[in-house]
Amino acid sequence: MIRKTHKAALARLVEIANGDTGQCRIVADFLLAWWNAPECGGFDLTNIWAVDTEIAEDMVQVFGIIRDTHSYPDKLGYKEDFQAIVRQWRPEFAA
Repeated sequence: MIRKTHKAALARLVEIANGDTGQCRIVADFLLAWWNAPECGGFDLTNIWAVDTEIAEDMVQVFGIIRDTHSYPDKLGYKEDFQAIVRQWRPEFAA
């Protein structure tokens, strides 16, 4: 079960990742490292320094989801959201 605060943070990050700024790319990289790090790439934790504090806080909340659920986002009902992020930021891996 995902806590409401964690779910809200993930929703905000998914929305940000669908944008086209530098911060959006960092958020997309963060989320895609959870989705499929071997194919989509890992995440340099120091990149958190380059996002607004509110975004960084949401990233911390998503760590809570990962810790609590031991699941990938597709198993939590976010498959379509993450596929959209892949299409935008990693089109070479889009199915």
